[in-house]
Amino acid sequence: MDDTTRDELLRLFESKLKRAAKLYLETCSRCGVCVSACHVYASMPQAKYIAAYRAEIVRRIYKRYFTKKGRFWKSLGESKELSELALSELYEAAYSCTGCRRCMVFCPFGIDTQLIMSIAKLLLIGAHAEPEILSLLADTSVAKGESLEIFREGFLESIKTLENEVVERWRVEAGQTPIPVDQKGADLLYVALAGAHSIVPAAVVFNAAKENWTLSFFEAVNFGAFVGDPVKTRQILDRIVNEARRLGVKEVVICECGTAFRVMKSMAKNEPFKVSSITEVHARYIREGRIKLRKNTLEGTVTYHDPCQLARNGGVMDEPRFILRALTDDFAEMSPDPVMNWCCGGGGGLVAMGEDTLDFRMKSASVKADQVKKTGAKILATACENCHTQLSNLNDHYQMGVDVRFLSSMVADALE
Repeated sequence: MDDTTRDELLRLFESKLKRAAKLYLETCSRCGVCVSACHVYASMPQAKYIAAYRAEIVRRIYKRYFTKKGRFWKSLGESKELSELALSELYEAAYSCTGCRRCMVFCPFGIDTQLIMSIAKLLLIGAHAEPEILSLLADTSVAKGESLEIFREGFLESIKTLENEVVERWRVEAGQTPIPVDQKGADLLYVALAGAHSIVPAAVVFNAAKENWTLSFFEAVNFGAFVGDPVKTRQILDRIVNEARRLGVKEVVICECGTAFRVMKSMAKNEPFKVSSITEVHARYIREGRIKLRKNTLEGTVTYHDPCQLARNGGVMDEPRFILRALTDDFAEMSPDPVMNWCCGGGGGLVAMGEDTLDFRMKSASVKADQVKKTGAKILATACENCHTQLSNLNDHYQMGVDVRFLSSMVADALE
């Protein structure tokens, strides 16, 4: 690695050295508590999959270039030179970590491995060594925000084709638009994923609840967050923020996408609107009597997978259980405490990388498959697109014998 490249990468590293990052990089007693916390290590017990080991790669670069001992006595201590070999190690560490933060729950110091891995991902971006597909997807999202008029007509036409399906599943009063778009003064802006599976069930429930809502022009998923690019993350987020401001909505509701919800919730704190997940909204409708669900029509035991970004990182744990208990009396928990639930193994951009990561995703999530099997459930519900894809892959690979379903679709299907 030439000196110019190294200096640029170190400037990127330094840009991440806020108070929390320094604390996490300088605090690790190597107690070993995190060893049992990672689903990857639990499934494939190799030292490189220990949370502290991943963080140590970044930590040693930090010691080499950002501490007095490292700068003046390079041969002393446990420092590491920022080199091509180091970049290779950073890649394996960053993209074997799903950012589930289960290790943070176990750590006595609360060290956030995901934050440390965000430094690794930023260095990879600076060296043009990040997964190309994730950068391409992020660039596409940014371009759509900059060229909305090009996509607008095609988007509206595609929405029109879905409206009959909404009407068939829930009666719509005369004059009411089944899927309203670009409605100023709406109370709620719904940000979906591409595809009928994310739009139609949500529209059915909103109409049943007589919600004053409108659909966003943009997809919820934030590929900038997956690849770890803070600039693109902000650009993709701002498309939705600006749309919500322009329409004057009171609430932005994120579909079943854990990362999109976490990013919006954490980065849009000072906006004039509330940020909610669709799971929270459905639970609210049930509590307020705005919708009613038919109970005990599901065949077999139901269990629920907590998406890490929605639950452990976003705090949405009680609402899905409230919904499921309105749907069935035959519900089985996977874990006594949802905070300790195993990650599905598909986060951190791994599912978005597709077939390239499939073998690793299957091998690294065997403990999740075992956890599902132990419930004896026939229906496995979740509230995240990535989790749904990963759990479906696990279902095929490990023959779990479950029907993997979106929680929002289960609500729409059970409407009285």
